[in-house]
Amino acid sequence: MYSLRKSKHLLFQFASRFKRKKRKLNASQKDQLAGLLFSLQEAIEAKERKRADQLAKKLEQVAKLNLKKSRFQKIRDSLFALGFALLAAIAIRSMWFEFYEIPSGSMRPTFKEQDRLAVSKTDFGINVPLQTAHFYFDPDLVKRNATIIFTGANMDIRDVNTRYFYLFPGKKQYVKRLIGKPGDQLYFYGGLIYGIDRKGQDLLPSLPEIEHIPFIRFEGKVVTPQFPLQGLYSPIVLEQMNEPVAKLYLLQSKQVKGEMVAPGIADYGDLWGIKNFAQVRLLTKEQAKQAANEDLFELPEGELYLEIKHNPSLHNLRLDRDFLNRYRPVLHPQTSFLPLNRNHLETLFHNLYTARFVIKNGFALRAGSHPANNLFLPHLSSIPDGTYEFYNGKAYRILWQGITKELPKDHPLCQFDTRHLQLLFNLGIEWDTRFSPDTTQNSLLPARYAYFRTGDFYLMGAPILKQSDPVLTAFVTRERRKAAGSTPSRPYLPFIDAGPPVKTDGTLDKELIKKYGLLIPPTSYLVLGDNHAMSSDSRDFGFVPEENLRGAPKFIFWPPGSRFGSPSQPGYPLFVTPRFIVWGAALFAALIWTLFRYRSRKLPLIPK
Repeated sequence: MYSLRKSKHLLFQFASRFKRKKRKLNASQKDQLAGLLFSLQEAIEAKERKRADQLAKKLEQVAKLNLKKSRFQKIRDSLFALGFALLAAIAIRSMWFEFYEIPSGSMRPTFKEQDRLAVSKTDFGINVPLQTAHFYFDPDLVKRNATIIFTGANMDIRDVNTRYFYLFPGKKQYVKRLIGKPGDQLYFYGGLIYGIDRKGQDLLPSLPEIEHIPFIRFEGKVVTPQFPLQGLYSPIVLEQMNEPVAKLYLLQSKQVKGEMVAPGIADYGDLWGIKNFAQVRLLTKEQAKQAANEDLFELPEGELYLEIKHNPSLHNLRLDRDFLNRYRPVLHPQTSFLPLNRNHLETLFHNLYTARFVIKNGFALRAGSHPANNLFLPHLSSIPDGTYEFYNGKAYRILWQGITKELPKDHPLCQFDTRHLQLLFNLGIEWDTRFSPDTTQNSLLPARYAYFRTGDFYLMGAPILKQSDPVLTAFVTRERRKAAGSTPSRPYLPFIDAGPPVKTDGTLDKELIKKYGLLIPPTSYLVLGDNHAMSSDSRDFGFVPEENLRGAPKFIFWPPGSRFGSPSQPGYPLFVTPRFIVWGAALFAALIWTLFRYRSRKLPLIPK
């Protein structure tokens, strides 16, 4: 038996259809339908469920004969409903809120792969649907160190095209942390960022648990001529932040020269504090000797040795082949070696992190990648098939829908030994043996970085060697001795702690930051991934135009766990102009629809 609510729904449905089609009905059909509608209305008003059920079912039978929709009407109504739903979805997703699934690990630990987020589109502007523009935008509402959503439209980002609702061509949207606003000048030291805003006010480091590196590769993007001349690509331009910063070329005297394009910068390492950072990998002593390319190379004893590539300089250029086999001028960073004993290695292992990776048939590949073959995949035969990751020295198994489970200490992946650590450290981000120290392709360095912070030596965001450690003290002494013994024409630039951009009185050294800092252009924003080792961000595609900013993540609703809830970021104000306008418009539309529905469904519908 139909409920009164169901019968009432049928009454309104067929009454509406009767009004549209009654001109095409004969008198008998009109009278029959009108009588049924009126009788059904009376039964509903009297709350006679049984009688209403009988009349509603009889009305259905008569309507099938006399009020049947034509094929054209069905198609028209379906298209109208679909079009209205699409327009509403586009407006809501563009201007109000949206749900996201995180596809990669570029924002760990804040967001991980397969996290589901609720994203607000009203924190600092009102977006124009399907366009990179705003109806309204307030730059003062944009918060430094907050996470944001932006579209890749009109930006130099690879694989940016997508389709919304499988119909409309569009550009992918990305989540990163907003670091710099227009007019900011920023300087990188110790995994932190110091700076001043456009008014000259101090921007001191925040979120110390997240480390920031000012480059992905020392050379950044390399722009070469389309074709080589006598096998040589010259001149070449090096780009950082998607902007030209240096030019390298070969003179007629066969001497390799370089010049800075960035104004006011004397040497490459002075850019934004690049000299404060190094790229590193772990080597055995034999590998270190081979990498040093010196027969009489002697190192203090260590279980493994940290190869440190640092201080790229225009004073140390040479002709060489890069990983694409192009013969060209290349930056030749300085190389140092730091012996690590077992205590250092255990500390390193207890702070280890990797990309999420998949073990299949004994081979490891980075999650989300699809290699054509196993030629460059590391071999981990002792690990059972599955998906894994390391974070802060703990190994996890990845289960259904991104849920993680910590592995027991006796799991093969958790066992500490030097060979195991060397593989996980050197290949744990790319999971590609071309980054191994055993390969002849020495130009490929893994995304592992080192830096000093207030005298301590950091790897993977942790102080692996304290300032008082004798091994670190001896390393700094050797670096200073090598620098003192070098020549002005071929200077050796040591990798030692230059200190933060702070004066002796504890105030920020604004002159240093103005001279060497990264200046954010007008109406542009610097965005970086929290997981610098796996993030394509402003270091790769440049600054984000203001019109590309779309909103901000508000809530992690999957998976359950410690990160469930609001993400780690400064909070946005609740009552702001764009939110008031959009929410007000939505509530007004809901009110109008409610009133219309109430009036259109108010009984009596059929007059006596």
